[in-house]
Amino acid sequence: MGYPRCVKIEKGRRVKLRVHLAIAGGKDLEKNVVEYIHGSGTMLAGLEKVLEGLEKGAKRQGTVKAKEAFGNPAMQPVKKMKRSEFPKDAQLKTGERFVAKGADGLNVVMELSKIAGDDIEVKLLHPLAEKDITYDVEVLGVTDPKPPPLPAKALKLEDATD
Repeated sequence: MGYPRCVKIEKGRRVKLRVHLAIAGGKDLEKNVVEYIHGSGTMLAGLEKVLEGLEKGAKRQGTVKAKEAFGNPAMQPVKKMKRSEFPKDAQLKTGERFVAKGADGLNVVMELSKIAGDDIEVKLLHPLAEKDITYDVEVLGVTDPKPPPLPAKALKLEDATD
């Protein structure tokens, strides 16, 4: 019998972390135990890069730059709006930013990216898009996300007519 092999963090693995995220030089964002599927897009891209290849028990501390955290341009959806959706007295020009309440109650920053008459294209930015994020993580577990196969005995149906 050999030793069980250490499972490394890679795309598709279920990862359990003790994580502490904070705005660099500022307030805490999350201090918790979290579980996610690596590479599924639910974890900060910059943090996933740091975690890639680590095993259970590994610890890391550092900073994820804004562009690799909430400021990743790939994570900034574009929305088409009409001029009438903005305040009448607003001076609209490319690069201008407005803050609006999002559906979840959090603020959303809208950056005007294209103006063509009454049609305005905005990029929706996360409120922390320009903030670096510090992290302190410990890998608590790395497993295959698939459930183990059922034993053959469990698959056999019992006769209900005893």
